[in-house]
Amino acid sequence: MGKSTATATTKDDAQALFRSLHSAYSATPTNLKIIDLYVVFAVFTALIQVGYMAIVGSFPFNSFLSGVLSCVGTAVLAVCLRIQVNKENKEFKDLPPERAFADFVLCNLVLHLVIMNFLG
Repeated sequence: MGKSTATATTKDDAQALFRSLHSAYSATPTNLKIIDLYVVFAVFTALIQVGYMAIVGSFPFNSFLSGVLSCVGTAVLAVCLRIQVNKENKEFKDLPPERAFADFVLCNLVLHLVIMNFLG
């Protein structure tokens, strides 16, 4: 009987946690939610590529590495953009969002030039 009570308590705690996370994330501005979706898309694309490589094989290994590193690098740069445009982050309060986006675009350009060079 004690085990089912502990299980119910754990379930209630988990539900309370998800409710509090959902209510906190609901207050997040739309532009940050869009960046979050972009990060999730980039990571999901990398996972699809890894799954494809596991099933089919990795004959052109440079291509596999280029694709995965492109996705992961883009996700990392998007997280950096999210940190810079977040109004609650006091470290970047003097940085205009346009400048942060320009840095994001420039870094993506450099990243993908390196990726294209690595493809061979």
